[in-house]
Amino acid sequence: MSKFQRSITLAMTGASGAQYGLRLLECIIQKGLKVHFLISDAARIVVASETDLDLPDNSELEEFLTLNFDAEPGQIVVSTSRDWFSSVASGSAAPQSMVICPASGGTISAIASGASNNLIERAADVAIKERYQLVVVPRETPLSEIHLENMLKLARLGATILPASPGFYHDPEKISDLIDFIVARVLDHLDISQDIVPRWGDDTGNLKH
Repeated sequence: MSKFQRSITLAMTGASGAQYGLRLLECIIQKGLKVHFLISDAARIVVASETDLDLPDNSELEEFLTLNFDAEPGQIVVSTSRDWFSSVASGSAAPQSMVICPASGGTISAIASGASNNLIERAADVAIKERYQLVVVPRETPLSEIHLENMLKLARLGATILPASPGFYHDPEKISDLIDFIVARVLDHLDISQDIVPRWGDDTGNLKH
């Protein structure tokens, strides 16, 4: 029996906004939950260009993330894009919550069409067919009709479309405040308690009137 009370699949794809996915990983780890971490080749390029992290190859990535995010041994499980024996590829073993953050238009298109050409797409397909929770965080603008149709299709299949479109009513002072706004909304939808961003109307928050 796992010592972690809950597992979540977190996938990062090649849209801009790697900071959202990495901050979400950090917050989930801090809550003591297990994370099945999937990252596309394009997402690796985005991480390298948008952050100071130098991600190693998959063979060393699990240990790297465990050390960098102060995770417990076994708390982060990294699977390659072709690891079809990963638990996230099976309806009988996959976590009941999956987040794709950030989600590229190409990944959204593939999932909406039922493609399972890599483990991220397969994991999302499993979430849909098993009626598990799927949260998709697109970071693209403007949106074409193709993007909108694909997101509408996923929404009708039960996915939550949560664009990386931060609000400003919490009076952000730093870029990290905007990142936390979106991460907090994702945590809310995952039913994970969070206090990184005050809620609307919270007297303890710094909301302007």
